[in-house]
Amino acid sequence: MKTLNRFCVFTLLAAYAIQTPALSLAPEEFNASRKMACVMAQQELGQLSEDEYGERSHTVLEGFDEVERDNILAQAIGYYGGLLFSKTADNTEQNAALKLEQFVSSSTCSGDFRAVTLNL
Repeated sequence: MKTLNRFCVFTLLAAYAIQTPALSLAPEEFNASRKMACVMAQQELGQLSEDEYGERSHTVLEGFDEVERDNILAQAIGYYGGLLFSKTADNTEQNAALKLEQFVSSSTCSGDFRAVTLNL
């Protein structure tokens, strides 16, 4: 199943890359792409059912037009793919799952993307 998911992700990425001439994101689209990457990571880890995945995806993409949705998905897929397939010394499926778990538990996926800490 995971191989099928990866194949679908790459197919979608290729389709969006062909249709999207430039990937320039507004702040709202950037935040949505981060949220979408979190949803995709949770799905890969088995933390979401198919219905929950669809519901959360729809919620993240709601309010954006088709071109904006394409940009959001392309950026999210790129980030998600980078997590899964980045070069490491121990490039195993277990290592990929660990990276996804760390990403899902990080502040990026905490739900409040406005929380910022400044050190002066």
